[in-house]
Amino acid sequence: MNDIDAGRILLPIARAAIARELGRNHATTEDAPWLHGPGACFVTLRQGVRLRGCIGTLLAHRPLLEDVKSNARAAAFRDPRFAPLAHDELDLTAVEVSLLSPLAPVAFRDEEDALAQLRPGIDGLVFEYGYHHSTYLPQVWEDLPDAVEFLATLKQKAGLPPDFWDAEVKLARYTVSKWSEDSNV
Repeated sequence: MNDIDAGRILLPIARAAIARELGRNHATTEDAPWLHGPGACFVTLRQGVRLRGCIGTLLAHRPLLEDVKSNARAAAFRDPRFAPLAHDELDLTAVEVSLLSPLAPVAFRDEEDALAQLRPGIDGLVFEYGYHHSTYLPQVWEDLPDAVEFLATLKQKAGLPPDFWDAEVKLARYTVSKWSEDSNV
């Protein structure tokens, strides 16, 4: 799989999965052998610059083809932050697919050490503390370029105060290959 071809295949698969739920057809090719191997992805939907949905999988536990379709439908219809995508919104919505690398645990002594290891613009980050967990894709660095703010809002997303820290905090990083439709779909 090369990156250009992957995007040309993954984006139509995600759009077609959403279109089918709305009773519409969208052409797609699903016969590439690499689609049937395990994969983890996030599907992000945007209307202009506004987020319209984002759902994904951190760990590859099913074939990539199934993961893309499932996450596309979930981003469109089950993201709890948004009403389900309406039929007339589909043509106004751009699709982005982010294919995740395997998670890599981050070893650190304290929060300062963890912050020093973050790679802005490169790392997606998973934050875990007990039953609190959250993640940001690497794309979020565009809106939160400061590592301290990035981690603080990630903690808030997990339901914790922005200044929270505990020795039991766990972090893992990942990278993504991403493809986006033109925002003027």
